[in-house]
Amino acid sequence: MIPLSVDDLGWFFGVEHGPLAAKLRGAAGDLAAAEEAPDEPARDRAAVAALARHGLFALAAPEDGAPSALALCLARELLGWVSARADSIFAVQGLGSHAIGAVGSPAQRALLPALAAGELVAAFALTEPEAGSDVAAIATRAAADGDGWRLTGEKIFISNLGVATHATVFATVDPAAGKKGLTAFWVPLDTPGVTVVPQEPIAPHPLGRLVLEGARVGGDAIIGARGQGMKLALQTLDTFRVSVAAAAVGMARRALAEAVAHVGARVQFGKPLAEQPLVQAHLADMAVQIDAARLLALRAAYLKDTGAPRTTVEVSMAKLFATEAAQDVIDRAVQLLGGRGVMRGAVVEHLYRAIRPLRIYEGTSEIQRTIIGRAIAQGASST
Repeated sequence: MIPLSVDDLGWFFGVEHGPLAAKLRGAAGDLAAAEEAPDEPARDRAAVAALARHGLFALAAPEDGAPSALALCLARELLGWVSARADSIFAVQGLGSHAIGAVGSPAQRALLPALAAGELVAAFALTEPEAGSDVAAIATRAAADGDGWRLTGEKIFISNLGVATHATVFATVDPAAGKKGLTAFWVPLDTPGVTVVPQEPIAPHPLGRLVLEGARVGGDAIIGARGQGMKLALQTLDTFRVSVAAAAVGMARRALAEAVAHVGARVQFGKPLAEQPLVQAHLADMAVQIDAARLLALRAAYLKDTGAPRTTVEVSMAKLFATEAAQDVIDRAVQLLGGRGVMRGAVVEHLYRAIRPLRIYEGTSEIQRTIIGRAIAQGASST
């Protein structure tokens, strides 16, 4: 049985999370089987279908527009263990639809049931060639055109492109206004002037460039209000960032399990590797890092779900520590498996590639350190 934090850290969870854990475990085999499809696009589509079939998109894009941080964490802990591909698709469904759930028009919010069911798939088109962590540097332009807008620009490293039907696209309606001109648009990806160019990450999942060449959308495509884009982008990232920590925990727990199984069975110098003191030291460090990451992630998620007035620091601590710790845990697992750990197709080899992007997306480790350090310097931390 796949271990989940609800099993031994139950005080963070409510009665509803037990059935949710059972539902997630019931989906695990189907999600893993998606990786058996014949090529990458087919695997992407199979992962979408499995997530939809088991109703998991409803956790990331609920019909009421208000995802639970603890439910997201529980889901991504399991997805991190089972399928980094499915985890990415699941998370970006939430990122891409969150703005319409938060401030969308009635017509936009009417799409939430289809997003929850996986009938529509969303992308979150924020990053540009010259605008990553610096969201205010976004150059994609939205020019007024009668009763609508024409979007021109380029987005890169956009997850879910290839399976997405729509994207929340951030563009400026007034370059002179800086971040105050940034506005969010809900864009169907079959709109003329929209081109998706696939990109190939080291850990396979749907990813691409979004090229906008005068793509025309109606006035009703704006999400919220003009100039609200920066606020919506940061609010979306803040909502889902803690779940990145949980995905890292799931990957790290899988790596530890693979390492334990290997060192228990592998005999060297007449005894199992598990009896070697240096091997035991690795296992000890891995277990401590994982539990510390779980506690930080669940603290932040619990605070968010119980209405704490400010959780930015706690969320950043969870994201920073869990992703950095998981990278180390997985690296140690590769080391313990030796040559087997670096062979393509090994679970830990896949995890070694899959964990790396988590230290970058939704705020790099350096950005998280900046957030935490600034808060401590200003006396705003609750720790």
